Amino acid sequence: MRRGGSGKFLRKYAAFRLLVVDAWLLDRPTESMRGMLLERRYGQTSTVFCTQYSHKDWHPRIGSGVHADEIKDRIIHNTIWVETGTYNMREHTALANV
Repeated sequence: MRRGGSGKFLRKYAAFRLLVVDAWLLDRPTESMRGMLLERRYGQTSTVFCTQYSHKDWHPRIGSGVHADEIKDRIIHNTIWVETGTYNMREHTALANV
């Protein structure tokens, strides 16, 4: 990505009224992504986080420290949780194709 491209990308997605973040926390959020979530979207728009991780496991995956505390506080305390259980569609599909 070009220099400054990441910032432009995140500014674009910060403006959407609804943003769906799939595979949340498979990779550690970058500083730019944390800024988008904490400053630009918080209290202004809606964000859906799809993840395989329980919220109790988020802290080390976000990066620990103050940033992780801020993200967890802002996301977790303003959330409607939808638990889908432990059923794994990928595993089910893989077994069906054996």
